[in-house]
Amino acid sequence: MPVKEKMSIREKQREETRQRIIEAAIAAFAEFGFHGASTRDIAERAKTNQGLLTYHFNSKDELWHAATDQIFTSLQTALQAQMTALPQGMNLRERRREAVRIYVRFTAAHPELFRIMLDEGKGSSDRMKWLVKTHLKALYRNFGDFIAAPFDKEMLPHAFYVFTGASSLIFAIDPECRTLTGLNPKTKKAIETHADFVAQLLVP
Repeated sequence: MPVKEKMSIREKQREETRQRIIEAAIAAFAEFGFHGASTRDIAERAKTNQGLLTYHFNSKDELWHAATDQIFTSLQTALQAQMTALPQGMNLRERRREAVRIYVRFTAAHPELFRIMLDEGKGSSDRMKWLVKTHLKALYRNFGDFIAAPFDKEMLPHAFYVFTGASSLIFAIDPECRTLTGLNPKTKKAIETHADFVAQLLVP
C-alpha cells in the first residue's frame, strides 16, 4: 500500500478517535459539569486511553471548548439547513414558529446543550464569558432579530430565557418529567406537541 494511502488511513483513524473523545466529553460535561467530569471517565466513554486523549487535547479546558464548539455548531447547522428548506410561500409568523420548533427538536435530541448552558451559567468563569461571547450572543441576537422581533426590546431578555428554558427543560430533566407526570418527553408525539406549544406561546 502506498505511503500516502497509509497516511490517509491513519489520519482518518485519528479523526475518528478525536470525534469519539469530543462526543464523550459532551456527555460527561453535561452530566457532571466541568469540574465533576474527569478526563479518565471521558477516555473510558470514548473507548480510548488517557494518552490518546492528551495527544488530541492539551488540557480539559481545551477539550471543553472543542465539545462546546461542536454542539453549538451542530445547532447552527441544523437551524440554517432546516430554515432554508422551508417552502418559499410560508408566511413570516409560521416561519418564526418553525424556527422555534426546530430549536425544540434539536434540544430534545441534544439535551446536553441546555445542561452545559445551565452549568456554566451559574458562575462567572472564563468559560462562561467565552461561551457568551462565542456562541450565546449570536443566538440571543438572532432570536431578537427574528423570533422575538414583535416584542418590546425591554422584554427581550425575558423572552429569550422563556424560549431557552421552555424549549429545553423538559428534555434536560427527562427522568424528573417521567416520574412527576408519567410523560416520556422523548417520544416523537411528545416532542412535536411540545414544539407546537412553545412555538405558539412565543409567536402568538
